[in-house]
Amino acid sequence: MKKLLLSLCALFLAVSLTGCGGGDSASRDDKTLTVSATLDPHSKILEEAKPILKERYDIDLNIKVLDDYYIFNKALDEGEVDANYFQHRPFFEGEVAEHGYKIVEAAGIHLEPFGFYSKTIKDIQDIPDNAEVIISNSVADHGRILGILEDAGIIEINDNVERLEATTKDITSNPKNLTFTEVKPELLATTFNNGEGDLVAINGNYALQGGLNPTEDALIIEQVNEDNPYINIVAVQEGHENDEKIKALIEVLKSDEIKEFVDKEYKGAVVMVD
Repeated sequence: MKKLLLSLCALFLAVSLTGCGGGDSASRDDKTLTVSATLDPHSKILEEAKPILKERYDIDLNIKVLDDYYIFNKALDEGEVDANYFQHRPFFEGEVAEHGYKIVEAAGIHLEPFGFYSKTIKDIQDIPDNAEVIISNSVADHGRILGILEDAGIIEINDNVERLEATTKDITSNPKNLTFTEVKPELLATTFNNGEGDLVAINGNYALQGGLNPTEDALIIEQVNEDNPYINIVAVQEGHENDEKIKALIEVLKSDEIKEFVDKEYKGAVVMVD
C-alpha cells in the first residue's frame, strides 16, 4: 500500500508539472520549441521550417496540431506551448480583450484569401433570391465575410460601422434577401461538401483541409493586398517575444526557402507577407 501511495503521489506530481503551465514557457530547455498550429497550412509550413530551424539554430521544433480555435490561446496563456500559429490579428485581438490573456504577437507571417463556395451557383450573377449563406460563428470573421460580399456588390454595410466590427445587423442593403446561418469554422468545409446552403464562406485553412483551393474553386474570393488586416500571426506569452528561439522561428518562417515552398505548394491560396 505504501508503495502504491508513493507511486500515485509521483504520478500526481508529474501531471501537475506537465499539465499546469502557470505562465511558464512550455519548453524549458534552449533546444526545444513547442508550437501549436492548425493542420493546413500552418503545421505544414512549420514542418517545412523544422529541418531548417534544426540545421541553422540547432532547435528542435515540436508541433502540436489542434483543430479547435478556442483552446489555442488558453493553452498558450497557461504555458502549455511556447507559441501558436493559427490565427489572424482580429481574432487574436478579440481573444485577448475577452479573456485577458497575457499573450502578444511576435510577427505576421501570411494571408489566406477567404472564399465563398457553392455546389450549385456557377456565376455571381446567378445567386438566387433568399439564398442561404453559411458562415463562421466566430464574430471575428463576420466583418471580413460581409466586407467581401460588399466588395462583390451583393450587399451594403452601414457606413457608420467599422467594417472589421460589422455584423449581419449592420447590413443596410440586401437586395437578394440573403439569410445567414452560423456554424463552427472547422465544420464549414464539411458543410459545403455535404451540399448544405447556397453559399458557404470558408476560412482559407479549412478550405485547404477540405480539398479546396480558394484561387481556383471559390465563387467569390477575398482581395489580397498589403492593407488586409487578416494577417496570420505567431503569438507568444508576454515577455517572450524576444526569446532567441522565437526570433529564430520567425527568421526561418520569413526565409526565402519557406516563401518558395508556400508559393509552390499553395499557388496563391496562401500568401507570405514581409
